Amino acid sequence: MIERHISGRDQPMTSEDLAICQRVLDAVKAEFKLDGDEEETARIAAVTIELYRQGVHNFDQLKALVSAAGDRT
Repeated sequence: MIERHISGRDQPMTSEDLAICQRVLDAVKAEFKLDGDEEETARIAAVTIELYRQGVHNFDQLKALVSAAGDRT
């Protein structure tokens, strides 16, 4: 039988995981004043979750990377 390697990306996110991602999203939205910009907020949320699934679990590191991805200057 072939065993399939299950990566961290295949695992469901816990409520604690989602709470960290939500905190990062809220912080980045405030930093870039994104209230009302639903398209950009959705993009930032997707980036946040993708980075988290790739292993960036530290709030400060995650926020820095997401902020860099959202920086439009």
